Parts: sequence; structure tokens; C-alpha cells
Amino acid sequence: MADKVRDVAVGEADRIKTLTVQAARSAAYLYPVKGIYYFLSHRSLWKPLTTKLAPTMTLGLGVTTFMFLFTYVPQVAVMAFTSGPLAAVSAALLVLSESSTLFTILSKTFLIEDALTDTFDGVLVSKNTTNLVSEGRQIKGGSDIMGKLGKLTKKPFQKFTPTAIIRYFMYLPLNFIPVVGTVLFVVLQGRRAGPAAHSRYFQLKQWNSTQKQKHIEEYKAAYTSFGVAAVLLELVPIASILFAFTNTVGAALWAADIEKGNVTTEGTAPGLNEQARKAE
Repeated sequence: MADKVRDVAVGEADRIKTLTVQAARSAAYLYPVKGIYYFLSHRSLWKPLTTKLAPTMTLGLGVTTFMFLFTYVPQVAVMAFTSGPLAAVSAALLVLSESSTLFTILSKTFLIEDALTDTFDGVLVSKNTTNLVSEGRQIKGGSDIMGKLGKLTKKPFQKFTPTAIIRYFMYLPLNFIPVVGTVLFVVLQGRRAGPAAHSRYFQLKQWNSTQKQKHIEEYKAAYTSFGVAAVLLELVPIASILFAFTNTVGAALWAADIEKGNVTTEGTAPGLNEQARKAE
């Protein structure tokens, strides 16, 4: 039994290693960064965020403060047995991850779901893919990007599902493994977050489950790359609300590139791969 468990663990580690290498080569991790610059340079995209800024920042601050006050010390004590001198750092990353997850569940379910949808659609409109957006909402006339967005005709992003929550807590014990465990945890979270960032795109494309899964499998490494970068950004306390919007912008920019055919077989824009090579 011990040998079987070891073989399974080694196999899973090798699979994750291969996926990680492919994800890095895809350069899709640059889209969240592009999302930051695009968001900051297009003031019209700020409206959905500014309307929700006060309540979401209050929620984020409250959740993070609560988690550090009541869960940080106990987790440091537990991780001292597995992480040694790195226990404080590992526990802090774990609490940030827990806080981010809880904040994401609450904010996206009750506060910013419609705002993120507006942001995603607004970026698609700004990238001249209005026909795609019209599959999910009414489009008005005018020159203002956000002003063109009319009434939704399809429900927005998928809500956080119980399955995702269960999977998160299944992966949580990985953080008790020093350094490597935390890295694996982030990668596994990223593998889920990547495709989730394009749920609105899949909806606008009117893809069924089979079509969606085929696309996700084809670009699995690229989605993991994007997801890891997005997860790391949203781990930043308080600022995670801003990065939730910029990640949405990045996901929409990627969707626009896919829609226009400006992507390689790896699922990323050719220019991004060139940027990645120059950065090496």
C-alpha cells in the first residue's frame, strides 16, 4: 500500500511539473498583467469598480482582519511541526489564501458579480467584438464604452459552487508541506481559476458542456498559467478587489484575441510568447 501511495504521489507530482512547464511557456500569465495596464489606461472601465468600491473594500478588510485575528496563531502553531522556521510565512500565506477565498465567495455572490460582467463585456466592446457581447445583452448606441451596455439577456458569471469549496478544503492540507506544498496549492487553485475566468466568454459563445471542456482541455496549460497569476494577485490583502477587476479585464483581452484568431495553438497571442522569450 505504501508503495502504491508513493507511486501515485510521484506520478501526480510529475504531471503537475509537466503542466507547470507548459503553462510557463504559454505566457498566458502575462494577460493579468496586461489587464492591469489596460484597466488603468481606460477610465471608462472604472465605473463598475467605483460603484462597488466602498462596500467591497470594507468586506475585504473585515474578512482579512478577522482571519488573522482568529486563525493565524493556531495555524502557525500547527505548521511549526511541519514548516519549522518557515511556519510564520507559510501560515500567513495560508491565511491570505483562506481570506481571499472567503472574500471571493462573498463578494462575487452578493456584491460584484454584475460589475465584473459589465467590465468583461465592456472590454470586449472596446476590442471591437460587439457582436459577441450582443449574444448576452442588449447593445446601445453612443461612443461611451460602458454606456453601450444595455440590459443583460443572459445571467452573468457562474456563482461559486459547493464543489469548488469542497475542492479548496481538500487542497488546503498541502500548505502543511514546506514551500513545495504551498506552490502545489497555488498551482491547483490556478488550474481551476483559469477556466472560471472565461465562464462569461463560454456563455457568450453559447457553448455546451462538451464544447467548453474540449476548449479547456486544449488550452489547459495556458489556463493554468493565467489562473496562477490571477490567484497570486488576488491574494494581496484589500487590493484583491482591484485585482479581481483587472484579472477580469485580462481574461476579456484574452477572449478578444481568441475571438479574432490572434492566438497560437498554445492559446496565447504571438506577441506574448515573444515577450516571454525576451524576459528569459
